[in-house]
Amino acid sequence: MRVVSLLASASEIVCALDAGDTLVGRSHECDNPEWVRALPACTRPAFDIEASSRAIDAEVRRRLAAGEPLYHVDTALIDRLHPDLLVTQVHCDVCSVTPGDLARSAGAPVRQSVLALSAGTIDGIFGDVSRIAGALDRSAEGERLVARMRERLRAVRASVAGRAPPTLVMMEWTDPVFAMANWGPELVEIANGRLLLGEGGRLSHAISWDEVRAADPQVLIVAPCGFSLERSLREAEVLEALPGWFEMKAVREGRVVFADGNRYFNRSGTTIVETAAILAEILHGDTTAPRWRGTAWSAYAPLSRSQ
Repeated sequence: MRVVSLLASASEIVCALDAGDTLVGRSHECDNPEWVRALPACTRPAFDIEASSRAIDAEVRRRLAAGEPLYHVDTALIDRLHPDLLVTQVHCDVCSVTPGDLARSAGAPVRQSVLALSAGTIDGIFGDVSRIAGALDRSAEGERLVARMRERLRAVRASVAGRAPPTLVMMEWTDPVFAMANWGPELVEIANGRLLLGEGGRLSHAISWDEVRAADPQVLIVAPCGFSLERSLREAEVLEALPGWFEMKAVREGRVVFADGNRYFNRSGTTIVETAAILAEILHGDTTAPRWRGTAWSAYAPLSRSQ
């Protein structure tokens, strides 16, 4: 079996199934485990992803309205890799390559089998693990992987059980503001937090800053979709320009956190078990190994003290 994964979470899952040797190509976003970066990258963004959050959002909306691609897929490279299976996703038109992107890029009909994942919940992620395992003829390994993931989530829940749940807002984008949705609210519940904005099992959507100010949570986590921890930290300047930022309870009490959205908060793969542990650490100071501060999240340090 030869597999090209055009989805970072799928690469994680394939490797967690002990089938990493089947991977022959990846997307530009695949980075876990680290060694997959050595595989040929078969995709690239179609626009400048180092632009400001506002500019990225505007360009994504323009391209979607015009029917222009968000990603370029190197179908010639894929053909040279001779994969038996392509893995992509249909959950979100923005976050990763879709079968539509693949079809638009192909100069000829796609000859490989295409597995399109669609998880928007934790159970959906477990289902995708099973689907990939089945496609690789590793169903038994898939069952064991799901069982291990469930057990790790139960361990996180037990580690913070009985503690007072702090109120929380998680931001998936800063300009405009998006409240985190999909499987994020389920992970907050496991980590014993009380999410004030964001709905599980649905796509994230833009909300007003006034809604965040009115919610005034005890904890605010900023984990923009696709951003590393370093890139997320750069959003502090955007947030400090918002009206009432310095009056927010979480800001006053030093409980604003920037996080690696790309690896942990926006990815429907095996790292959701780490995300639950990260949330427990942020919300409750949980010290179960490993500790995540400085690698997965960092406390906000004000760039200025007044607006």
